[in-house]
Formats: sequence, C-alpha cells, structure tokens
Amino acid sequence: MLHIKGRVLVGPDEIRDELWVRDGRISYERPAGARDVRELTGWVLPGLVDAHCHVGLDTHGPVDDSTSEKQAVTDRDAGALLLRDAGSPSDTRWIDDREDLPRIIRAGRHIARTRRYIRNFAHEIEPDDLVAYVAREARNGDGWVKLVGDWIDRDAGDLTACWPRGAVEAAIAEAHRLGARVTAHCFAEDSLADLVEAGIDCVEHATGLTEDTIPLFAERGVAIVPTLVNIATFPQLADGGQDKFPRWSDHMRRLHERRYDTVRAAHDAGIPVFVGTDAGGSLAHGLVAAEVAELVKAGIPPLEALSATTWGAREWLRRPGLSEGASADLVVYESDPREDVRVLAAPRRVVLRGRVIG
Repeated sequence: MLHIKGRVLVGPDEIRDELWVRDGRISYERPAGARDVRELTGWVLPGLVDAHCHVGLDTHGPVDDSTSEKQAVTDRDAGALLLRDAGSPSDTRWIDDREDLPRIIRAGRHIARTRRYIRNFAHEIEPDDLVAYVAREARNGDGWVKLVGDWIDRDAGDLTACWPRGAVEAAIAEAHRLGARVTAHCFAEDSLADLVEAGIDCVEHATGLTEDTIPLFAERGVAIVPTLVNIATFPQLADGGQDKFPRWSDHMRRLHERRYDTVRAAHDAGIPVFVGTDAGGSLAHGLVAAEVAELVKAGIPPLEALSATTWGAREWLRRPGLSEGASADLVVYESDPREDVRVLAAPRRVVLRGRVIG
C-alpha cells in the first residue's frame, strides 16, 4: 500500500494534501486496516502525456521489440505514462501486457501518398485507396488514424498537399463512422483548410497555420500538437536539402523562424494545444519536459502548458487522471511544477499502475 503526502494536483484548480494507493487504484480515503504502508512526499501530477511519439520506429523504419522496450522505458522514466503513438509500422500490442511500461494509444500505421513520405514508415497509396486504408487502420488502432497531409513534391521542389479534398472527406467520414478520430502530419499552409473543412480532429506540427486558417481551426475546435522540439530541427533539414530543393529549404526556414509566433497565435485564438515530441523517428524519447518548456517559451502560460501534458491532455484523449478509483499512474516532484515547468525534467518518483518505479 502506498501513501503520498504533500500537494496532489488533481486539476488546475483542485489540490489535495494526500492520496492512497491500494491494489493499484487511487483513493482519497484512508483504507481500513492500512498496513505495510510505503510513504512518499512531494508534488503530485497525473502521469504526463506525450501526445505525439512513435514507439517501435526509428529513422530507418520498424525496430525490434528490445528497441521498442527501451523507447517505452525512456518515456516512462521521464514521467510520460500515457503515449499517443502517432503512427508506427511495428506491432507493439505486447506492451499492453507489461505492467511496468506506459499505456499507449495507437493510431495504426501512417497513411501517405506514394513516394511522398519517409521510406519504410507508412502505407504508401493513391487517393482511390484512401478510404479502405483509413478503415483498416481505424480497426487496427486505438481510436485514432494518422494521415500524411503534406510532404515534399519533388516535381514542385516544395511542400504540397498530398490528397484531393474529396478523398479526404470520404476517408475522415469513414473513420468517424468506425469511431476513430483522424489526425494529419502537416508542415505547410496549403493542406490545412481542406483537412479542417473535411472534418479532421487534429493536426500535427501545424507550422503552416496563418491568420486565414487559425480562425477556421478555432471555430471547428481542431486541436494541434506543435512538436516544437522537432521543429527545432528544420534549419538542419533545410541545409541538407539546399542544393537539390532550394524552394523547400527556404520554406522550411521560414516555418521555423515563425514557429513560436504561430503557436502563440493559435493558443490566443482558442485552438486546443497539446504536448507531443515526435520522438521515435529522428528524435530520442524522453523529451516531454523539454516540449512543455518550449510551449512556455512560445508564450503559453505555464499552467496551461502544464495542462497540455496532464489534465487537459488526458481529458482530450479520454483517459482518467487522479480521480477516485482510477489507476495510480502519477509522477512525484520535488517542488511545484506550476511555478517552474522545468521541474518536470527531474521526477522524484514515478508510479505506474500503483507500483513505484525505481
């Protein structure tokens, strides 16, 4: 049995002095006959959420189970206990049977246009097959499907939209019919309006948001996951493509230069913003605290940036936080993370399914 004392941040406006963990579940009442109690103290948050990562994937494509395990452990030890896997070619269902690994909400495998994404990552198809593949991944995933909304077009030498409007509308409608939400990778400007008007639920990265599309996102309630720790790599990518694709390189630099202004404008307009790192492709896992700090740097108030990886993120993903009877998935910190989000980088203790890790 576990007894945690200090300040339990149940929600942005709700604080309790203690909680109990019995049989892996949270209780705010002392269990009768409590014995063999382990005590912890500190500031308590729900397990952090990384709403865009890739367990089972690296720069070359699918990885073996041992590598997937290391990725999941790295996220867990950083306090990220709920992961939305935004596309992976690996079967990681075995992780669900491991009591010591984070919970994963899968979006199946990426769905991309032929030769318009990173090799070995995605199903690469043409628009006529989009509905069928979305239906397939809606059944394979955990309530999400991931499209590649734009990518470099080698003929154009720049980012362009991947899908005709009609194909996207039909595919999103089919996903919704099957009970799944749809998100899309989008760096550029051109694909955003069509995707939102077609009914998409979320956009990843969203660096191409402008004063024309921000109001549309806000009106429709379409969330974004900016992955700013990944957008930081744009200058390096641009340098690598300068000789072959100069238009694309210049475009990527412009998107990078205005990244903080874009995220701040989206937040100020009322667009839901959530924390995601894009770990697992070219980035290491365990970066959730760094992404929260990036949102604050962009101008999002610290408490709202904190909610974007805790209370708000869990509500958006339809998973419980520190509620009575919920699984005890929580992180304990030395000091108040509301005062300084950098505290998130140094968990004192991680508790997963009621077990103290480490």
